[in-house]
Amino acid sequence: MNTDLDDAKGILLAREQARHRSLTRLPVGPALAEFADRYWSVRWDLRGRPSFRAEVLSFPCVNVTFERSTTRTGGFVTGVCTAKYVRDLDDEGETFGIRFRPGGFGAFAGCDVGALRDASAPLTQVLPKAAGLAERVLAEPSDERRVDIVEAFFAGRGRTDDPQLALVTRIVTAMAEDAELTRVDQVTERFAVPIRTLQRLFRRYVGAGPKWVLCRFRLQDAADLLERTDPDLAALAADLGYFDQAHFCREFTAQIGMSPSEYARRARAVHEAAASL
Repeated sequence: MNTDLDDAKGILLAREQARHRSLTRLPVGPALAEFADRYWSVRWDLRGRPSFRAEVLSFPCVNVTFERSTTRTGGFVTGVCTAKYVRDLDDEGETFGIRFRPGGFGAFAGCDVGALRDASAPLTQVLPKAAGLAERVLAEPSDERRVDIVEAFFAGRGRTDDPQLALVTRIVTAMAEDAELTRVDQVTERFAVPIRTLQRLFRRYVGAGPKWVLCRFRLQDAADLLERTDPDLAALAADLGYFDQAHFCREFTAQIGMSPSEYARRARAVHEAAASL
């Protein structure tokens, strides 16, 4: 069971989630390395136990998943989720997924991912040639073998002649890694891209606008820090580029469903309970 917070950004109340499901991440092979950044696998067995609501502040990415649960089974393509992603886990189930890089799925499939925003579609509806792939993946119990099956299927299928992907990748990487990037005008200046061009690229490749992407990364940073530490909220808001603490608290509460203070209290309570065992 993965309880390590070193790579838990975006997973809300990560320690609490780790008590209810396992999480495994695997590297991407050569077939998808240009377009995706990881395979991931979640399994849960809550038979005889209460259901659990898993919540994620998702990255601005498209995920291809192969799922088996009481609610749905098969292959799916899920676009950028602009609200908090919520999944109720009950009984037992599993999801094996591929997280494409921001812009990666649009370049790979040659489609406008804006149409997938806040939506999930059957895999074969988006990629008709993937008929039967979900059944083959789910029939294999080993995650490593599942990677082999997916890599073999997708080998040579992606488009590699899209000059815009590298630009989108550089921009989104800077947004994610540079905490000083808090405004869209900073992005347009750094990369010498007009605002309308930037908006068009993000709509086509990422599925959400650059302002939203910046905000999502900064809120992920905030939730991650609040789970690990006990920061001063006014200083945190300033560091994240908010006008003041009140603006930060309103946006955090609207997106995550609780105030920063409440989130920090819940995170500490879970940590203290685990430490006392």
